[in-house]
Amino acid sequence: MTTVAARPPTLTGRRPTPGSPARFDAAVRLGSAVLLWAGLLLVAYWWAAGGGLQDLLGWTTALDSTGRLAGLIASVLLLAQVVLMARVPTVERAFGQDRLARLHRLVGFTSFTLMLAHIGLITWGYAGGRLRRTVATLWTLTVDYPGMLLALAGTCCLVMVVVTSIRAARRRLRYESWHLLHLYAYLGVFLALPHQLWTGQEFLASTARTVFWWSAWIATAGAVLIWRVALPLLRSARYGLRVAGVVVEAPGVVSVHLTGRDRGLRPEAGQFFTFRFLSGRGWMRAHPYSLSAEPAGGGLRFTAKVVGDGSGALVHLRPGTRVLVEGPYGRLTERARTRRPVALIGAGVGITPLRALAESLDYAPGEAVLIHRFTDRPLFPAEFRSLSRARGLRVVQLPGHRRSPDSWLGDGVPPVDDVAALNLLVPGIGEHEVFICGPESWAADVARSARAAGVPAEHIHSESFGW
Repeated sequence: MTTVAARPPTLTGRRPTPGSPARFDAAVRLGSAVLLWAGLLLVAYWWAAGGGLQDLLGWTTALDSTGRLAGLIASVLLLAQVVLMARVPTVERAFGQDRLARLHRLVGFTSFTLMLAHIGLITWGYAGGRLRRTVATLWTLTVDYPGMLLALAGTCCLVMVVVTSIRAARRRLRYESWHLLHLYAYLGVFLALPHQLWTGQEFLASTARTVFWWSAWIATAGAVLIWRVALPLLRSARYGLRVAGVVVEAPGVVSVHLTGRDRGLRPEAGQFFTFRFLSGRGWMRAHPYSLSAEPAGGGLRFTAKVVGDGSGALVHLRPGTRVLVEGPYGRLTERARTRRPVALIGAGVGITPLRALAESLDYAPGEAVLIHRFTDRPLFPAEFRSLSRARGLRVVQLPGHRRSPDSWLGDGVPPVDDVAALNLLVPGIGEHEVFICGPESWAADVARSARAAGVPAEHIHSESFGW
């Protein structure tokens, strides 16, 4: 059992002070939105200045012009969605993984739709506005124009990624298979570059446009190579993490203890890493797991539910196994907090990052409440009892199956609505900073109840698991 020591509260006030992480993160979010909209407006301006509006007066020229505009916007959004998931630290800390994933999905589907519109409209325009000739024209464009075969291959990669990203398809795929297929998005994006540079008049019409597009592509590629490839390799070598032991916490739930060099290893409680275990077959498959204890002295602990091949292999890890890591990631940390009272609400194994938060956050007795909804048995009961004694954490357990698809409560709770139950469980919930972790739909239900109970959206921080 992890030893828990009492600590005096240090956070003062209820609003972020100038220069605080919350204020800085808000500025990063605003700056990111301004940068994206500036890029979209700039390419739209260049399109209009190049005769795009005048071309709308004719049928075939309108098809071609609208197709070019759709392609330009799709290209900007395509690069934006890659950057969103490039793990750029400043962006990742400001948005958090859940918000980044939602934005990535929205931007990705939008750019994909516009890309298809670009292909269809351009082809229709080159076919003289006659639908019957579009198939033959598409073939001619593909085989005769420079870079078009590569663009077609890139489009096929993106189609595969988008189709497997639809929720119904994702549920039918193993995480490992989905993750491997999703990597083809990088190939699809960069296969489009030759076509854009060789045949895209909007890319080469002026020095300013050429500089803009080359800079955007180089910055995107650099973000991926630095933050998704080079930094994880550097951190893995620097941390030198190895498996120290594996503990079965409950049927189907295991905790993995890791040891490494304390030098440079500075994750925060509530964050997660992506781990690869060099234990033989399957070592290239990465799996994200949240820390379930406050990091200390180069040691880490994460806890996972055994639900597939990746998590199933955790049980058989041997002490001394080397570990490659990406991270730490996530914004479910002290960084997001701007209020003294805190409510930590988790379901099942989603309680793991909240357990680490309950240990690391500064709070006085009575200022923190943890709600744990579980089906069979609670996780870390002895550790939560120790936190209650040492830190004054109030722990509320909600056993039982989820009572309905639209409720986040267990079936053992009296028949009250979700908002009323939340107000009863956490008096004055509207004044709390709320941290939520659990399955995606469940976490969304908790967040809705918290907003309905008077918690402003900026004080609700949620991370879900599942994919």
